[in-house]
Amino acid sequence: MPSPAVQDYSILITDDDAGVRETLRDIFVPHGYRTYLAESGEEAIDIVSTHHVHIALLDMHLPRLSGLETLAVFRQMRGALPAILISGACDENLMRRALSEHAFCVLEKPVSRHVVVHVVHRVIQKFYQQVS
Repeated sequence: MPSPAVQDYSILITDDDAGVRETLRDIFVPHGYRTYLAESGEEAIDIVSTHHVHIALLDMHLPRLSGLETLAVFRQMRGALPAILISGACDENLMRRALSEHAFCVLEKPVSRHVVVHVVHRVIQKFYQQVS
């Protein structure tokens, strides 16, 4: 179980599929996370510029700006915003590009509820609590 302080953390969920966004929100809200939902990279950028976001979950394939392009803009805006990329087509090229943009990791769709919760908890431990 996450620590009681988990409600202090917010997650930006960006996917052009409303069902995926809502499913991910429904996974994290019961754990106490605040969630922001975006359907495009541009909307995600607007959210990051106006809200304090701790973790970004980004679909790789978004209209106009890809998840990686959106992450690159986040880096220019805020520096180190931990991000998890989600893709239906993970390959070596995507992994290499994700590492070059300092993504925390890439998860393949369909994403397991347990895996995504575990990875988000690892991000919080690494970037915010500095404990293992």
